Amino acid sequence: MRARIGLHLSTLNPEVREIELRNKPAEMIQASPKATVPVLIIENLDIDSSKVLEESIDVLKYSLLNYSDKNSEYLCTDEYSLLMKSITDNKAMELISLNDNQFKPWLDKYKYADRFLEQPEAFYREKACEFIEVLETKLSENNQLITSSPTIADYAIFPFVRQFAHVNKPWFQQSPYVKVKQWLELHLESELFKAVMTKYPLWLDMPETVTRLK
Repeated sequence: MRARIGLHLSTLNPEVREIELRNKPAEMIQASPKATVPVLIIENLDIDSSKVLEESIDVLKYSLLNYSDKNSEYLCTDEYSLLMKSITDNKAMELISLNDNQFKPWLDKYKYADRFLEQPEAFYREKACEFIEVLETKLSENNQLITSSPTIADYAIFPFVRQFAHVNKPWFQQSPYVKVKQWLELHLESELFKAVMTKYPLWLDMPETVTRLK
């Protein structure tokens, strides 16, 4: 989701190959032995070589930095300019790092608590909530995490908070994180999110078909 957000906010319109992780195509593993999604293959026809990006944050940043969309249908000119400036903003990148390196490991254990029996599910949720509390504090100061309009931090983080909310929806809905819930709902109701969630045919079912992102 994070990678697709970057693609939709840019003019990069790659060929999309939707896959099932339990049935990974040989072409994917050959391109990226890591064998996880996303994988963005950037072909350089001039020198007959390609570059492979295997991390969603790298796809997000690459798309924006190399294919910026000054006529974005999702953000006005000033909002898009702020988004671009935020890519080099230390506060934004520090928050993303906190999400990726501290929150996500606890989120994974919370999501799959039946695989991590060392502690009960509530323990992992409590540890994940340490980051949610950081977001709640920031959202008490602004409508978005850094300022009044979305930055790279918002787009890089809200997909993971969505995962957190979906583990136990009743618990999340009655949780005290009012600002986080409002912020998340705002992003989930956006036209950008609706576009990002578009379903594509499985490439394994029709490998001869070229599907474009937009």
